[in-house]
Amino acid sequence: MTSLKRFVADDLFSFNTVNLDKLTETYGPPFYFEYLAHWPEYFTIARSPAGYAMGYIMGKVEGPGEDWHGHVTAVSTGAEFRRLGLGNKFMNTLEEVSEHVHKGYFVDLFVRASNAVAVGMYKKMGYVVYRTVLGYYSAGKNDPAEDAYDMRKPLSKDKERKKSSVIPLKEPITPDELEWA
Repeated sequence: MTSLKRFVADDLFSFNTVNLDKLTETYGPPFYFEYLAHWPEYFTIARSPAGYAMGYIMGKVEGPGEDWHGHVTAVSTGAEFRRLGLGNKFMNTLEEVSEHVHKGYFVDLFVRASNAVAVGMYKKMGYVVYRTVLGYYSAGKNDPAEDAYDMRKPLSKDKERKKSSVIPLKEPITPDELEWA
């Protein structure tokens, strides 16, 4: 049976296979440690019965006033553990923390515009494409920069979607126009 647990520093040594996917952003250890220190409640890992890292989610809370929200920084599942519902479990966990611990208005995330599977999953979970961020993902050696969708889901504080923070925008923006970095 899969177990979800709070991510701890030692987990950094066992989750590399989860990050092998080209759609997963990989960060340096100081970045992960910052999240562990500031937002440990937003950092969860899934382990198989044999103890293998199956996937993880990390996030934070940010924004002023009615823009106070949970943000998904990274969510990834190892290739051999996909289609088991882990992504949904991770997202539900982060949404619960955003709603009940931090009293957020919404949850947001950035996803590659080309990642149709992930975009479809998020839409099924109630997320909407709030806006497109042009060239959000850095260019690789052989790859051009890629656009991202900023997807958002209102929480119970804004179930009627009255806040402008979840009403989709028509015009794309560039990364330097983002409110929270």
